[in-house]
Amino acid sequence: MNTVQPVGQRPAWVDDELFPFESHFVEVDGNVVHYIDEGSGPTLLLLHGNPVWSFVYRDVIAILKDRFRCIAVDFPGFGLSTAAPGYQYLARDHAELLVSFVDHLDLSHVTLVGHNWGGPLGLYAGLRRPRLFDRLVLTNTWAWPLNGDLSSEVFSRGMGGPIGRALNKQFNLLVNFFIPSAHKRRKLTAAEMAHYRQVMPTPQSRHPCAVLPGELVGAREFFTDLAEGLSPLHSLPTLILWADADPIFTDKYRTRLEATFPDHATTVLHGVGHFLQSDAPTEFSDAIATWWTQQGTQDTAAP
Repeated sequence: MNTVQPVGQRPAWVDDELFPFESHFVEVDGNVVHYIDEGSGPTLLLLHGNPVWSFVYRDVIAILKDRFRCIAVDFPGFGLSTAAPGYQYLARDHAELLVSFVDHLDLSHVTLVGHNWGGPLGLYAGLRRPRLFDRLVLTNTWAWPLNGDLSSEVFSRGMGGPIGRALNKQFNLLVNFFIPSAHKRRKLTAAEMAHYRQVMPTPQSRHPCAVLPGELVGAREFFTDLAEGLSPLHSLPTLILWADADPIFTDKYRTRLEATFPDHATTVLHGVGHFLQSDAPTEFSDAIATWWTQQGTQDTAAP
């Protein structure tokens, strides 16, 4: 375990009223990793996808921190985290980094809250450290190879190819188009959008989010290994928390997750877009709190 704590600096553009949490920075495998650690109680490990960062969980943290310890981490190259030289921003890089992060914070009895890329990356950490994870919350995500899935192939090879990467880096397409269009219940404010743009203000800084689309099919070996190794996690109590107005992660993904994790409960948020923790944060938080209470009741009732 690396015990050296680097001095991290929170940028002045981060609005302390919009993101009213203390920023923590830790050095992990040469990366300077930013995370939020708020509240007390059972630990929720909140993992973001592409192209957002821990900021996407801000309203959820504000609601749940009175009952849970909420840890939201930025993967290197995203949010306020800085990657080490040579970091490639591939799926396996992020997954291994997460394992080291969990080790560094000496976490235990963790509930994974995995959204988008946070699902497979968190499940990988769960497989590497199975004794540390007690429960799963999987939300508009997946855990298997997408090769052969037509829409995934088209998007991955298009946006993940040289032209797609160049266009995304030049025009910040995932932030400027995908984030606002993937909110169905509400419109993001200018200040909120600024917090997504400021973390990757230049074409070079957008490289990390430009890499991941190609990994949807390019990381076939990683996802094959993940899917084939999931059995140690199959028995964990799982909440499948789903937005039904997400054009990307449709019902077929939810159905497969339900089949993969038999000890599950499913809550569907109707009319909510892909970034459900931001689009409907109160319903998102209430679903977790309600499920947690029900789990406790079941545990008490068990012989």
